[in-house]
Amino acid sequence: RPLEMSAKKPVPFLRQVVSVTKKVHRDPRFDDLSGEYKPEIFMKTYSFLESIKKQEKEMIQKQLKKCRNMEQKEKLQQLLNRMTQQEQAQKKQQKLRERELSLKRQQRELAKQGKKPFFLKKSEKRKLELAEKYAELKRSGKLESFLSKKRKRNAIKDKRHLPSQK
Repeated sequence: RPLEMSAKKPVPFLRQVVSVTKKVHRDPRFDDLSGEYKPEIFMKTYSFLESIKKQEKEMIQKQLKKCRNMEQKEKLQQLLNRMTQQEQAQKKQQKLRERELSLKRQQRELAKQGKKPFFLKKSEKRKLELAEKYAELKRSGKLESFLSKKRKRNAIKDKRHLPSQK
């Protein structure tokens, strides 16, 4: 029997006789079927990418040495800088993750001993991170230069807030 249509809506020129099921697109980032994201497992699974990135970086450095064209040289330099920045960011993220894991391990040990677990606040974690950064700078001997730059920046900020003298 023919399909009944509403009289209130204009009838489309091409009527759909058989209803077609719409394909449902799913985003693996938000779907439960994909599982939970665990950075440790992700890093282990895709660890081979680091060696590939290292090879690419070496290749770009070689091309940069050979290159004569200034535009090409500039592009390669930007690419190299981006790669080094990504590498540094990844190392920083890894250190942060390691620190978090060590704190969790300590809490587990305390819980096993029967003590009540104590969790650090964000501000306290930040203070610990800053103390570690200063210790690292002191070891490398760059603490004085870092502090002088920080003083200069703070002085510039303070000057901005002062009323202008004319």
